[in-house]
Amino acid sequence: MIVRREHRVLVQGITGKQGTFWTEKMIECGTRVVGGVNPKKAGETHLGLPVFASAQEAAKKTPFDVSVQFVPPMGARAAAEDAIAAGAKLIVMLTEHIPAQDVMAVLAQAKAKGTRVVGPNTAGLVTPGEGFVGIMPGFNTNVFKPGRIGVISRSGSLGTLVCLVLTRAGFGQSAFYGIGGDAIIGTTSRDALEIFEKDPGTDAVVLVGEIGGAAEEAAADYARTMTKPVVSFIAGRAAPPGKRMGHAGAIVLGDRGTYDSKRRALEAAGVNVVDLPSGLAPALTRALARVRAPAAT
Repeated sequence: MIVRREHRVLVQGITGKQGTFWTEKMIECGTRVVGGVNPKKAGETHLGLPVFASAQEAAKKTPFDVSVQFVPPMGARAAAEDAIAAGAKLIVMLTEHIPAQDVMAVLAQAKAKGTRVVGPNTAGLVTPGEGFVGIMPGFNTNVFKPGRIGVISRSGSLGTLVCLVLTRAGFGQSAFYGIGGDAIIGTTSRDALEIFEKDPGTDAVVLVGEIGGAAEEAAADYARTMTKPVVSFIAGRAAPPGKRMGHAGAIVLGDRGTYDSKRRALEAAGVNVVDLPSGLAPALTRALARVRAPAAT
């Protein structure tokens, strides 16, 4: 699911410092925020929006499609379960350090109810020209601009850098998908590739990976079947052996999850893996030229 301007967004934890700041930014960017949740401030108004005791209470008066959560780790499971019970189509879990058993319980419930989960530990989603959900600088037109390149990243900062590089090179984005850096996440790199493959507004995809886990290897299996070109940058090429990187999901085990193993898997699937972010735009130019060449002759 790519977040569109018409999607209604509920902010769980809207009255906190971070919830307030980022809700204001989301509204300024065009995101259709319809209300918030704080059990202690139910019935009040915040940023001109109604505050409810729960997502289920909100759904009765102000239906929503997407829930984004500014809640502490120990409250994340209850907040997500509340949003699932309220019928959310998409939950964006920004919180880091949620207990693994809580994440697994949430993902199981979400799957049973047909709710997509992005994260935990995601920076969020951006659809340039329409809005954003999370803590990405979706309002910054130097970084994000409307276009036809889908961008997937585990890291918010790396994703921001890559979008800046693409924008400067003249490539706008159809959407940015921050899938999250935890070991257990709802929407994987492979899932995000499938979303962009089906999106008529996307011509090509940039997959930003990093060492650790097997997300890129799994994504490679799907990339092999795609009709749209995929270009990738994998962070951590110079990391010392055995080094644990910042994200919980960036743990190298044996010969799985290494820079070399990811690069081999992606290149075997026909993905062009570049050494530096600066190589993404030239690689996209070449890939799109190859795709469009038959129609031009």
